[in-house]
Amino acid sequence: MKAVIANDHGGVEIAKMVLAHLQARGIETVYLGTDSTESVDYPDYAEKAVLEFRKGGYSFGVLICGTGIGISVSANKMKGVRCALPQNKYAAEMTKRHNNANFIAFGGRIEYSEPVTEILDAFIDAAFEGGRHQRRIDKMMALEGK
Repeated sequence: MKAVIANDHGGVEIAKMVLAHLQARGIETVYLGTDSTESVDYPDYAEKAVLEFRKGGYSFGVLICGTGIGISVSANKMKGVRCALPQNKYAAEMTKRHNNANFIAFGGRIEYSEPVTEILDAFIDAAFEGGRHQRRIDKMMALEGK
C-alpha cells in the first residue's frame, strides 16, 4: 500500500501524526506538504498531491489544511478525484464502501470527537462494495466538467 500526503501551514502537526501512523502501519508514503507554519496556499498542495497520485501506484491520498474544507474542495475540482472530509470513523468507512473515495481530508484546526488516526484507519481498512454504488459513482463522475 502506498499513500501521498500533502498539507498547508494549517495542517503541519496532523500531517506529522498521519505520516508516523501510516509508516507504523507499513504503508509507504510520499510527503509533499509544508513543514512550516508560514502561510501557503492549500490549492497548490492539493494540486501537487493529485498530480502525484495520477502517476499511479497509490492506494489513496491524504490532504490537510486548517479545516480540511479548502484543500478537499480544491482536490475535488480535479478530474478523477473523490476526496472526502469525514467527521468520524463511520463517515470515513462509508465514504470508501459507498463512494470509493481516493482521497481523505482532515483539518488541522478541527477538534475531532475521535482520534484522526482511527478515522484514517476506518477509511484505509474499508473496502468498496461496488454494485449499486458503482452506478452512483459513475453518475457522480459524469458531473465533472458540467
